[in-house]
Formats: sequence, structure tokens, C-alpha cells
Amino acid sequence: MSLYKSRLLMAGTVVSALGVSALGLSLSAMAQDGGVERDYQVQLPEPPDGEVTFTPPEESELSDSQYDEMVRLGRDLFVNTQALRGENVFNKQNCSNCHLDAGRLAHSAPMWAAYGVYPAYRGKNDKVNTLSDRIQGCFTYSMNGKAPEKGSEPLVAIQTYMHWMATKAPNNTSLPGRSYPSLEDAAQEPDRERGAEVYANECAVCHGDNGAGQFVGERTVFPPLWGDGAYNWGAGMHRINTAANFIKANMPLSKPYSLSDQDAWDVAAFVNSHERPQDPRRRTVDSTDEVEELFHQHNGVYGQKVDGKRLGDHTDFGEHPKPIDG
Repeated sequence: MSLYKSRLLMAGTVVSALGVSALGLSLSAMAQDGGVERDYQVQLPEPPDGEVTFTPPEESELSDSQYDEMVRLGRDLFVNTQALRGENVFNKQNCSNCHLDAGRLAHSAPMWAAYGVYPAYRGKNDKVNTLSDRIQGCFTYSMNGKAPEKGSEPLVAIQTYMHWMATKAPNNTSLPGRSYPSLEDAAQEPDRERGAEVYANECAVCHGDNGAGQFVGERTVFPPLWGDGAYNWGAGMHRINTAANFIKANMPLSKPYSLSDQDAWDVAAFVNSHERPQDPRRRTVDSTDEVEELFHQHNGVYGQKVDGKRLGDHTDFGEHPKPIDG
């Protein structure tokens, strides 16, 4: 299946869930019912980091073995991480919000490309991380949650799902399609006011005017981008460059690479200049200044003033249970 057709099927599933009229989406741009392939004449640009040569196995290949059942559980938790809400998840995110197509989509930090490159050193916590460490960190920051313990069923299941997706992938190799493609430095300084216009025109239809996302019942269909339901100030996506890279290659969902580089930078600056859950490492130090100095020497706006208010300058941790190393 082509990359674009895969995106259409994802988009069609979302439209089926919410209803076309609720989103104001054009059926000429998106498939109207998930699981049905449609032939749209849309040309994607050439892959930015080389042709994607690896294809993960299909779920239809799974058997009823105990291993394959654990793969299915990992897949289910990956796409509906909210099943762990109140225990390991304390916001309204799912793993598949940032790793699209259940972690399968190239240039969207796919899991098949991640599995074989761990253990690896990470500057974020200044140590060599195992894959379990890396997944735990995602729960701590992206899910604003409590990391599942090593050996626990959720952690084993997600790791097994990643192992299965990497079937026949070379080990210790950075595969084309890994991570999010990196943009060149912005031609102009990223501007949140320009970004607000991009957001209103391209993003609000799915994520809401107030960035709160959209839901069907308790199900997260489009994730919150700021506020209590979003990733916290320690998540990698709060970095403007990381968000810009993701947005350029993957957003809007049915129109990847349709935004200019400058628009991607600007809308990333707009999204990440809003308040969100506190960095859990704030509990370990005495002030916002210390958090900024120790953990935020990168392309982000934690600790900066926006509209007269200093971002991150709060000690309300919401539902986040306690500081978690990672």
C-alpha cells in the first residue's frame, strides 16, 4: 500500500468516527469510510531521508500463539493507551497520536525503526537507555503519567509489539523513515502570531479552536495540543523543532508536506507557546529557574513569558502522581 493511501485510510477511520459534517472535511481529500481504498491522484514528495525499504509484517499474519496474543495486546495499548488512564496515563494522549498508523508509518517515528537501535545513550537523562527505559520515559512525559514497572504486562506487551513489527529488520541500523525528517533552520524566526493563522486554517478543524482535541465519548480521536490533556513540559514534542519536524511530514493528516517549512515552524511555535502540564522534574528542584537551567537548554519556550505570563511557572501537577526518573 502506498504511503498516501495508508494516510487516506487513517483519515477515513477518523471521519467515520466523528462524522464528516462535524469536521467540515472534503470527501475529495479524504476517504469517507475506513478500510476502503480509493484512488486519489495526489503526488507526495520524494522521501527526505532516502527510499523507505522496510515494511513491517501485517496483523493478518498473527496466529493464536501466546507471543502473538501479546503482540495484539501491545498493539491495542499503543492505539488506545487511554485504557491505562488513571494508572499509567494522566492526560488524553495515545501513543499513536505521535507515531501514526499504530506506529507503522514511515517518517512518523515508526516502532519498527526504533526497536533495533536500543540500547542507546540519551542526553535527556545522561545514560544508556534500554528500550524499556525509553518506553517508560514516554509514559512519564508524553502521557504525563506513571511509567509501568519493568516486567509489567503493559510494558512487555508494547515492547513485544515493537519487536514483532521489526521482524527481519537489521539490528543496530538507522533505517530510512526513522523518526521525523529534520527541517532546515527557519528562514524567519518562528512566530506564534503567524502560527495562529496557520493553526486556524489548517489545524483547528481537528484539534479545536482551543487546542483541546476532539473525542467520541471517552475515546480520543484528535489529541489535545495544550492544556491539561496534552503532553507535559518534559515531552520531546514540546520542543519547537521536534514539533515542526512532525508537523511538516505528517500534518494535516491527509495532506503531508503541504505546509511550507516556515508555516510548520510558525505553527509549532504557536502550539508550544501554550501552557501544559508541568515537567515532573519540577518536583525535584526548588524553582522554575532551576528546571529551565537543568533541563530546558533547547529549542523550547518553557520559562519564557507569553502574554505576560511565565510558562511553566506553576506547581500544580494535576493528576501526575509523583516524580519519575527518566
